Amino acid sequence: MFPLHRPRRLRTTPAMRRLVSETEVRPRQLILPMFVKEGLSAPAEIGSMPGVLQHTRDSLRKAAVEAVQAGVGGIMLFGVPAERDAVGSAGTDPNGILNVALADLRAELGDSTVLMSDCCLDEFTDHGHCGVLAADGTVDNDATLELYGEMAVAQARAGAHVVGPSGMMDGQIGFIRNALDEAGLQDTGILAYSVKYASAFYGPFRDAVESQLAGDRKTYQQDPGNGREAIREVQLDLAEGADMVMVKPALLYLDVLRSVAEVSDVPVAAYQISGEYSMIEAAAANGWIDRERSILESLTAIRRAGADMVLTYWAVEAARWLDR
Repeated sequence: MFPLHRPRRLRTTPAMRRLVSETEVRPRQLILPMFVKEGLSAPAEIGSMPGVLQHTRDSLRKAAVEAVQAGVGGIMLFGVPAERDAVGSAGTDPNGILNVALADLRAELGDSTVLMSDCCLDEFTDHGHCGVLAADGTVDNDATLELYGEMAVAQARAGAHVVGPSGMMDGQIGFIRNALDEAGLQDTGILAYSVKYASAFYGPFRDAVESQLAGDRKTYQQDPGNGREAIREVQLDLAEGADMVMVKPALLYLDVLRSVAEVSDVPVAAYQISGEYSMIEAAAANGWIDRERSILESLTAIRRAGADMVLTYWAVEAARWLDR
């Protein structure tokens, strides 16, 4: 008799496939990145990210409420200031756009979702780097840590449940943990961007935050060819007190994500970044792929590789599909 084994028996009906499915994506596992821009009078669509908006403070509140109602697990907030300087002063200013928007959302949402904040200087500096520059033009790691500590405290006081250091500075998790603890903010969590590659796929995001960067960030973000280095970065962040760790980008680094999930004893996040989003949107708009199936398949792949949570610009839309 041939064939002896017939795996197709477990694929015969939708009910059968649902019963034996190994990987699940649920709304609670999705985190929505959102952008708020200072001085806007109305929400503005980001040209390279169809369907994603730069929000006003008012539209941000409304969109965040809709996200919570859809069941998403959290919100990651990025700010776009009206003015920038060499040290990113708008990022540490309690009255800066990111911090006042955090306060708006915490007042509106309370503890009904997990409110996260990007703890990095790149949106706020006039040179677009994630830290302050030394006299020779390089990013000054240790001087940057001082500002990260100030940012984290300001964001936590504004209402962030979790701060997300994304700058890839050495020692950033330990420094921020100490700053939060010394300020009496021991309950504020840290989502460490432990594994962040110097990817070519961040372009649309830089449009979203109106980045001033000229050049690249290869001296502090990781080389795309390196895998073992990612594990070392995770281990260092765990030793410094990270409550969660992240791999970014997601789809292009599923092998790294799997390796991180195998060694991490805290929850693992993955960021489905702007370029990954825009590629699928562009292909779907041209009729080359089925949009909904492609989005859900991509999220399933990230979960299957080991992510406990996924930052995705489709969080609200996907949550509604998953719960219908």
